[in-house]
Amino acid sequence: MALPKVETPNYELTLPSKDVKVKYRPFLVKEEKILLMAMESQKEHDMYEATKQIVDSCTFNSLDVESLPMFDLEFLFLNIRAKSVGEISKFKVLCPDDKKTYADVEIDLTKVEVQVDDDHTNKIIVDEKRQLGVVLKYPTMQVLKSGTNIDDANMDTVFNMLTICVDHIFEGDKIYPAKDSTQQEIRDFFESLSQDSFAKIKHFFDTMPKVRHEFEVTNPTTNVTSKVTLTGLNDFFESASPIIA
Repeated sequence: MALPKVETPNYELTLPSKDVKVKYRPFLVKEEKILLMAMESQKEHDMYEATKQIVDSCTFNSLDVESLPMFDLEFLFLNIRAKSVGEISKFKVLCPDDKKTYADVEIDLTKVEVQVDDDHTNKIIVDEKRQLGVVLKYPTMQVLKSGTNIDDANMDTVFNMLTICVDHIFEGDKIYPAKDSTQQEIRDFFESLSQDSFAKIKHFFDTMPKVRHEFEVTNPTTNVTSKVTLTGLNDFFESASPIIA
């Protein structure tokens, strides 16, 4: 005899990167198992894979998860987690003053937002006179999962990330889509920039939208109160360890 199926509630949110509404549900026991195994492994790759699987399943496979900007993916995951295990989550946070004591804190996951710097833009002018510039795309999980980081000391890694994140280059009204150029041609474009122009490119990555939450924590040993800022999923699962109970 077939057993009755358990119905799960559906919710809706708007993706931070664009005005698109997405339906989602809480994760199930089988999906929580994937998350717990990833957290126990303490491997960044496993956390990325678990996040991708859970977001994909809980949004009813309606999104191309691989192409989502990382902050969209993180925002979706935290909202899914809030509806799954409770909006108020208990964490153990490393206290900044002595960097060895952990304090228990409660974080309202619904208060965690995607924050954008006021001077952030994805359209960067590198030559005002010629109106020459570049429009950049936000890194996806796939890009970041490969270990590509703009602050990486390896310049090959930096340029690889830049070539992936270019939407198009423009000069006045003329558009040069990235898909019509080779990676080497795009790389040559970046290598021809002055230090000042390249700093503008780096500023895009430094100020791009991030899932961020600031709160105060009091060290139970020293009684010192400090501000803690969590940025991105890595901070939520490394700097702050969820209490599973």
